Amino acid sequence: MVFGKDDRIYDESLEKIRRFLGSQAHVHKDLISKVLEQTENRKDVEVDVKNPDGKGIHEETWKFTFNPPTGFDMEATSGPMTGTKFTTKYAPTGSKTKVEVSGEFHIQDVDEAATKKAALGFMEQVYNEDIPALKLFK
Repeated sequence: MVFGKDDRIYDESLEKIRRFLGSQAHVHKDLISKVLEQTENRKDVEVDVKNPDGKGIHEETWKFTFNPPTGFDMEATSGPMTGTKFTTKYAPTGSKTKVEVSGEFHIQDVDEAATKKAALGFMEQVYNEDIPALKLFK
């Protein structure tokens, strides 16, 4: 397991980001989610995730616990990333929002260097997909 951390500034308000996260617009192209269980502050989903080598996909179950307005926690509960846990925190900075992701990342049968690279790549991908989607989101 390796520790990973990344932070970014989104050019959007915290309120807009919160609405975006609760919408269908917030679906990343490499994840096909099926909601397994949902309550007010928790959502368990089945996802298909691209393999770290970019070849093929694998299935996982992720548990999201929402902590509005500050962010959410994610835990991989089945699949090759079982044991991965990270927290996403939001902090308003004027009309923009700072987003910080930090946690422990694990990928079964993958060494620490490759796990860290995959975790940072995942965080970069999410940021790169969220930016244009947020600009279009009303």
